[in-house]
Amino acid sequence: MKSKLKVGIIFGGKSAEHEVSLQSAKNIYQAINKDKYDVVLIGIDKQGQWLLSNDSQLLIEQNNPRLTKLNLSNEVALVPQSNGKLVNVHTGQSHHAVDVVFPILHGPFGEDGTIQGLLKLANIPFVGAGVLGSAVGMDKDVMKRLLRDAHIPVAKFLSIKEKNIPSFAEVVKSLGLPFFVKPANLGSSVGINKVHTEQEYQAAIAEAFSFDKKVLIEEFIQGREIECSVLGNEDPIVSLPGEVISHHDFYSYDAKYIDKNGASLEIPAKISSPATKRIQELALQVFTVLECEDMARVDFFLKEDDTVLVNEINTIPGFTSISMYPKLWEASGIGYSELIDKLIQLALKRFAKNQKLRTCYID
Repeated sequence: MKSKLKVGIIFGGKSAEHEVSLQSAKNIYQAINKDKYDVVLIGIDKQGQWLLSNDSQLLIEQNNPRLTKLNLSNEVALVPQSNGKLVNVHTGQSHHAVDVVFPILHGPFGEDGTIQGLLKLANIPFVGAGVLGSAVGMDKDVMKRLLRDAHIPVAKFLSIKEKNIPSFAEVVKSLGLPFFVKPANLGSSVGINKVHTEQEYQAAIAEAFSFDKKVLIEEFIQGREIECSVLGNEDPIVSLPGEVISHHDFYSYDAKYIDKNGASLEIPAKISSPATKRIQELALQVFTVLECEDMARVDFFLKEDDTVLVNEINTIPGFTSISMYPKLWEASGIGYSELIDKLIQLALKRFAKNQKLRTCYID
């Protein structure tokens, strides 16, 4: 009998998006085809320790997004060039050798190329974009500059560091009112504020810099929030677009994850055929320009005149019960379990192809 592949789900992480990652991991664990895959749960706590468990009780207070925590034990480490070997940090005992990793780490240290580099050093296949695609997709400043240079429409923005913070009047002159202030390297709307006044501006800048050393200030776009999922490598495909309808002032962290009535999803989005086509074309273009692989969710603004602007890309999109990425694929004909399987197979095929590349000039 053929043995099942061991899939290591890495989740949690040293990031402000830690709790979102826990919920994503829970849903992937519940949906993955356990007749085909053995699952190894690898949780990373907020201090960066890797913790291992073999049971399904991976979370404490799993139904409360504000209180949910890891419920794992045995501190482990991934050994470089070991093809997926995990060892106990304190005893040196080997626990597992995983065949492929599904990282579901949102934000810094997980979605920014950090974990991807480690997995490449460990010589193990993994789901999602590589080091480059992850890094540029995480940094909203670099991402938007690359898209702008590729003639892909984005909103006007300013990228700032603490030594060159513009005055409120300078920002208003450049971007108008209101505008958004956000950390350059975070997602899930963490640290984002909509600014109308100078007092709000000072508070927003302080909060954004508490999360990141680089901050983005963006113009406010009056438009609908549309999202589109991408799947694949050499020949990626796109889902039907969906619309996020926020019931808060904007699609904040609370609207996404805390308030059950904070937003509603319209899948597929009720938009014109030309707008649908334009969004799908741009999603593929963004995915290609930013060197992404396997999966991504691309977010857009759709203005009243059907003008489309790219907001951002998420190279490890959410997999929670309310997340758009799997929901859009379900509406497009690919169920949750099948989607996870496709992503794992894409990772394995990409890894096998990369293994054929030469790493020595002189043997």
